[in-house]
Amino acid sequence: PEAAKLQLWFSGQRHQGEMKDPPIIPLTLVLPPEGLRKGFIKVNKLFLALMLLYVFIPVIVKLCPSIQAKLVFLNFVRVPYFIDLKRPLDQGLNHTHNFYLEPEPGVRVGVWHTVPAHMWRDAQNKDGHWFESSLGSAQSAILYLHGNAGTSLPAGAALTAVLFQVLSALGFHVIAFDYRGWGDSDGSPSELSMTSDALFIYHWLKVRLNKAPLYVWGHSLGTGVATNVVRRLCDRDSPPDALILESPFTNIREEAKSHPFSMVYRFLPGFDWFFLDTISANDIYFASDDNVNHISCPVLILHAEDDAVVPFHLGKKLYHAASRSQSLSGHKVQFVPFDSSLSYKHKFIYRSPELAHILRY
Repeated sequence: PEAAKLQLWFSGQRHQGEMKDPPIIPLTLVLPPEGLRKGFIKVNKLFLALMLLYVFIPVIVKLCPSIQAKLVFLNFVRVPYFIDLKRPLDQGLNHTHNFYLEPEPGVRVGVWHTVPAHMWRDAQNKDGHWFESSLGSAQSAILYLHGNAGTSLPAGAALTAVLFQVLSALGFHVIAFDYRGWGDSDGSPSELSMTSDALFIYHWLKVRLNKAPLYVWGHSLGTGVATNVVRRLCDRDSPPDALILESPFTNIREEAKSHPFSMVYRFLPGFDWFFLDTISANDIYFASDDNVNHISCPVLILHAEDDAVVPFHLGKKLYHAASRSQSLSGHKVQFVPFDSSLSYKHKFIYRSPELAHILRY
């Protein structure tokens, strides 16, 4: 109504040819409700806090490189948490023995030994001496190297029970251990210590197998350890019988850049300097794409197309690098993809009914 009055007044002034004082019309300032204004203030404060945190995290990571190492290894994350690694029977593995070895004086690592399924009755209530001596008559064995945020249990107790039972049913002895700093093993992790621990366990196992085939199986971060180990073995002209890489990556820099956790920073100017160079500053490389140029044994790569942790394209890229490797010339290099419709993702390839056939082949 006030606007209509003003329009009428201006119109009248034009007809009369003179200007008079306009009518005084009270105006009311409409403010948002008190609750709404407080809500706006809270949202602004939250947005500001998130922006400060966004900037703060890269700076802290750069100033404290050890944080980045912890994020790579995630050895402080134990899922499931309340589990007694001394009792594999609690996880449904009634033919598995827990014991400890010392890769170096004063450093003890936890080890699991699962015997083939056909030996499960004989394994009941047996001691460590029986399990160790059983390796002398083994037909084949697998050294299993787990990924980060795990233990000798590959990504959890349920997965261990199934994966190890699958391998056990195929007649394999399976040796899995926790790198130092994981599970109930002593020490703290590094790429060098993880590799040296795996080499120590490999040699311990090798001398007890009486020339039976020995395969190295790595999963996720464990694939980087596996290629480190096998490269060193091949440099000494003592390669394993085969290398199996489940959900592998090319090198830790490319994996870190592709990891979903890095998504919010991936396009940040200086991303490499803040995050990737900090990983290298911790002497963490896991350069599998370089290692395959020094490996001389059969290589099998397993990767699910819907893997969101280690993207499928990194496994494929590693396969292409291996297939061009001169040192692998004359050795079988096989890449087995699993369609995304199967929903195997990062850690469920063990569900494949074709796994037994793939491993036999």
